[in-house]
Amino acid sequence: MRILVTGVTGQVGSELCRLSWPEGVQLVAASRRELDLSKPALIEAYIAEGGFDAVINPAAYTAVDKAETDSATAWSVNALAPTAMAAATQKLGIPLLCVSTDYVFDGTKADAYCEDDPIGPVGVYGASKAAGEIAVRSLNPRHVILRTSWVFSAHGANFVKTMLRLGADRSLLRVVDDQNGRPTAARDIATTLARMVLSLVSDQQAPTGTYHFANDGPVTWCGFAREIFRQHQTSGNAVPDVEAITTADYPTPAKRPANSVLATTKLERDYAIKPRPWREALSDTLRELELATPRKSEETR
Repeated sequence: MRILVTGVTGQVGSELCRLSWPEGVQLVAASRRELDLSKPALIEAYIAEGGFDAVINPAAYTAVDKAETDSATAWSVNALAPTAMAAATQKLGIPLLCVSTDYVFDGTKADAYCEDDPIGPVGVYGASKAAGEIAVRSLNPRHVILRTSWVFSAHGANFVKTMLRLGADRSLLRVVDDQNGRPTAARDIATTLARMVLSLVSDQQAPTGTYHFANDGPVTWCGFAREIFRQHQTSGNAVPDVEAITTADYPTPAKRPANSVLATTKLERDYAIKPRPWREALSDTLRELELATPRKSEETR
């Protein structure tokens, strides 16, 4: 079984490459040098000639604020590239799995978003991801779109690492407390994608469509930050105070959804995948970061 994975330097792509895959599975990790997603015209040929049994596309242009002024690149990577992948995989009759985002919603719903709720992106990033979703649905019936939210891991740029970096230098951090979501470990997303792709390749009748995956439990960014430092403190680290502020207190070029909470019952029903609590996933990530950080005594050697 030969599976193409894009975005291998990103959080989810990296975790897909780190998983222990079953014997007989060959993972083809395409770097940007080999498959530049900003050049969709090259994608169909690459997939057509690769002899793949499935394609997993976790790659994305995720610079939410920068996308407001760099919309051409965002649309190329988030919309045109998945369109080319969907066309190529449809011709070969193989499944395509694409990672999407909570940003396809406008964030005004009072409770958790389900897969069939109307989309309404409020920025370029969300709009480009929504367009990619529409293209995949339209072109390849054997698709999975896996929406997720607030991704973190021990590598790459993410909220957990940003908080730890800022907290090391500051005694007070001010964090937005009126945006709600479900933090999600990249490793758990990768594990979910692996289970789904193996099912899709081995079973032509395996469920397809749009799914949500996010670690269990809603929280605000402020609550997330406080939990990061609560767990970080148990390892003997000094931590800052975290002050709650409003979105209006922290203006950004791109508007954020006030509610990013994703319901995951469809995934549990179709694939028997039940997300674990995000606090548990956070503990694993902090442990990995701690193991990867040299102790001061080692730094001076």
